Amino acid sequence: MSELASIRPAGVAAVEEAEAFLAAHPDITAFDLVLVDANGIARGKIIRRHELLPLFRSGRHLPGSILGLDVTGEDVEETGLVWADGDADRRAWPIAGSLVRLPWTSPPRGEVRLALYELDASPMAADPRHALARRDNMLKAEGYHPVLAYELEFYLLDRQRDADGGFQALRLPLSGERPEGIQVYGVSELDRLEPFIDAVYQGAEVQGLPVETLISEYAEGQFELTLRHGAALRAADDLVMLKRLIRAVALRHGMMACFMAKPFADRAGSGMHVHASLNDGNGRNLFADEGGVLVAPLRHAVAGLLETMDESMLVFAPHLNSWRRFSAQSYAPTAPTWGFNNRSVAVRIPAGAPGARHLEQRAAGIDANPYLVGATVLAGIHRGISSKSDPGPEARSYRPGASDELPPDWRSAISAASSSAFLRDALGERLHHVFLALKRAEYRRFAAEVTALERKIYGESV
Repeated sequence: MSELASIRPAGVAAVEEAEAFLAAHPDITAFDLVLVDANGIARGKIIRRHELLPLFRSGRHLPGSILGLDVTGEDVEETGLVWADGDADRRAWPIAGSLVRLPWTSPPRGEVRLALYELDASPMAADPRHALARRDNMLKAEGYHPVLAYELEFYLLDRQRDADGGFQALRLPLSGERPEGIQVYGVSELDRLEPFIDAVYQGAEVQGLPVETLISEYAEGQFELTLRHGAALRAADDLVMLKRLIRAVALRHGMMACFMAKPFADRAGSGMHVHASLNDGNGRNLFADEGGVLVAPLRHAVAGLLETMDESMLVFAPHLNSWRRFSAQSYAPTAPTWGFNNRSVAVRIPAGAPGARHLEQRAAGIDANPYLVGATVLAGIHRGISSKSDPGPEARSYRPGASDELPPDWRSAISAASSSAFLRDALGERLHHVFLALKRAEYRRFAAEVTALERKIYGESV
């Protein structure tokens, strides 16, 4: 086993990356090791400075069960990653280019993100990042080079709960006031958020994150940040890092950054819209318009996403709360529809320069795992292009005669995902099994809970 443990996987970070980083940052005393699980939760440990070079030279053992935890951090035996294999160690290796400074810590710390491998150096199939890498490589082998960009919607909340224990909007740093009214695209609210905004943009620059536009969104305390498009894996990495940055900066400014899909029943939900296109080997956009019309590959890609959407919804809406986001006239899709310059549909073709044409998948919530979302979106695109599917007529409303609806709730989505050969292929057999085991365990946990609303309504009336 000692020989197996020393095998170095292809493509992991080189030791020279760590040596150069340590030389350039003599003040950093420790490093966060971050591995993202199927729920999109960052897990890992903090190591001391002297432990960094050994990590880059030979990796580091981590239990496989770290990828078999539910959203509360409890082991889920049904994943097969806990006692079924004796909670066996795998080996974590640093991801190339992921070693960065953490701009919010004192004393200074750094961060390096990890991917998990078997001891024989093969990718550990339950690691979500490997699922996206596999799908990305499959497309590249056929001459398609995926380009993705994620939008991040989130709420900034007061860390103090209201009298009933519920969330309440933040106090804007410069004025001390809570925002009132929706004020979508309002610039005054952004101006009054200046210390937080400045810290996020500075932190993004330190970490090399391509953060662009900030928007006041469709609810008090709701905002959106966009990320510049890039290669598929890097785009998902960027979103993971940006969520961590926003959460850390908010904490240090007395706020709570909330990435629930629907933290308030009467306010807008938060999405993770995915913009996608395919380039050829020379960097030419294969979705670019020709003669003023949408090209066949783009139409096929849209069709593939629509055909697989019902099977994919558990990836896009993985939690109980995720399903509260979907309602008519809410900017969250309720049917597998598509349209040009139309925000009511599930797959939108945004307006813009013909040469930059791309699609936008709007079903995913910000609580979803970007690696799983990316892998599933690319698999749907690939299916549509391979089968030359047609998306049918363009939609102009939420339900323009759509014959197939999305699953109505979390339980239905679990059932659809469980029987889906498409999703099993998109995620890989092992990760599909693990993900379904986690979701079933979480469903049972929430289904068994008696809520305060139930006690209030039924307590003395039935």
